[in-house]
Amino acid sequence: MALASSETARTRSERPRVGLLVTCLVDLFRPSVGFAAVKLLEDAGCLVEAPGVQTCCGQPAYNSGARSDAIDLACQTIAAFEGFDYVVTPSGSCGGMLRKHYPELLKAEPEWSGRAASLAAKTYELVSFLVDVMGVTKVDVSWPAKAAYHDACSGLRELGVREQPRKLLNTISGLEIVEVADRDACCGFGGTFSVKYPEISNAIVADKTKRVAETGCNLLIAGDLGCLLNLAGKIGREGRQIEVRHVAEVLAGQSGTPPIGGRS
Repeated sequence: MALASSETARTRSERPRVGLLVTCLVDLFRPSVGFAAVKLLEDAGCLVEAPGVQTCCGQPAYNSGARSDAIDLACQTIAAFEGFDYVVTPSGSCGGMLRKHYPELLKAEPEWSGRAASLAAKTYELVSFLVDVMGVTKVDVSWPAKAAYHDACSGLRELGVREQPRKLLNTISGLEIVEVADRDACCGFGGTFSVKYPEISNAIVADKTKRVAETGCNLLIAGDLGCLLNLAGKIGREGRQIEVRHVAEVLAGQSGTPPIGGRS
């Protein structure tokens, strides 16, 4: 698989050094997303490292009001990643945490406020980084399917990730992209929201999967694993024949990997 970039091939010294924030969900539930991200970044001309000291970005603690725990995790993440040219993550929500919430969270911390702002400025969601920073214009893979793309809330609203994945997905041979009605609507996951308000969450995801099914797609793609786990679980319980996959896996051509919620 190869990526087409607007730039000529880079020498090793010219290649940007990228720190991959793998995310907790990818590490624990879907490591194939991390490997796909590495492949995509390397094919785009990046030197990629995934610091072994990384843990959670602190988003669950932050969203739950555990501010001191969120600060500790934010500082740990900054220390692990600030030496890279860029920080890239296959998750709009984790990317949004670093880019949008770290500066606010640490603004009263003299040692960390400037470092948080610097890290935020070089943090990107994976596909937006490939398109907007590395100038990738196409992927050389084939994937015969009719696919719907779900816009995850954090990536869409906090990072402006909307057209970038569609731009690259539309270059995949055999892949037809169809749009879901009210495509900006939440899937109902919302991190701890789905735990605190399960009945509301279930109603929201049921509405989303109904609209996904109405497109006639046999593949559902998104850029956040939390959304994908939620959607795959509901689709499975409803007995719908729709595969669910992360956008990185599709762009990397990992068709041999079982779909999320599927069996190997």
